[in-house]
Amino acid sequence: MNASDPHQFEGLLLVDKPSGMTSHDVVARLRHRLKIRQIGHAGTLDPMATGLLVMLIGRATKVSQYLTSLDKEYEGVFELGKATDSHDADGEIVETHPVPPLDAEGLRAVMQTFVGDQFQTPPMFSAKKIKGVPLYKLARKGQEVEREPRFIHVFFFDLLDFTSPNASFRLRSSKGTYVRTIAHDLGRKIGCGATLTALRRTGSGQHRVADATPLAQFDTLSLADVRRRLIPVYQAVPSHVL
Repeated sequence: MNASDPHQFEGLLLVDKPSGMTSHDVVARLRHRLKIRQIGHAGTLDPMATGLLVMLIGRATKVSQYLTSLDKEYEGVFELGKATDSHDADGEIVETHPVPPLDAEGLRAVMQTFVGDQFQTPPMFSAKKIKGVPLYKLARKGQEVEREPRFIHVFFFDLLDFTSPNASFRLRSSKGTYVRTIAHDLGRKIGCGATLTALRRTGSGQHRVADATPLAQFDTLSLADVRRRLIPVYQAVPSHVL
């Protein structure tokens, strides 16, 4: 098999990203493994997050816009009583407050107020660019700039377990939703702050993390095995998009 042939690897590759890596790190790892440059992904995951990254290999990158627009599903944990500058556990704690008396039904009721159409202001610690500069670079310098809220939709935000101050949840949302900011805003609404402490993407459109290959396995798979894991573009994208 000729790995240098750019048409040898073409399609979608479902990868289970480990914590501690950026989405770009995953791209670089696969570029090195497959010896091709034309690799992208359909939706960024923060370094802390794990789970499904839909990787676009070869000419599949041409349908990136469609695949990035798919709804995403997550499972995660947030901790009440503290807030960080990044809205997740990777950030610096900026506030701590006592957690008010709250049972599962009370927390579930507040969570339901985040279901539906809404506008969300991107956090300063994000890759969103203002005049070509990623917001996180400004945030690291202690700068805060005005960000334009973006329209999002949350399909469900279900409470799975609550043992104060920690709550596990399941959420499905439209593209571009910052789950850590939903946790942050939830804590603000309750009045004690909240921080996302774990997040795992379980789905993107029709694709599920259960069908993904852990990133580390690609170091041991043969190129033929990698190719067998590729999903043809025509199976993942409606014909009118192609």
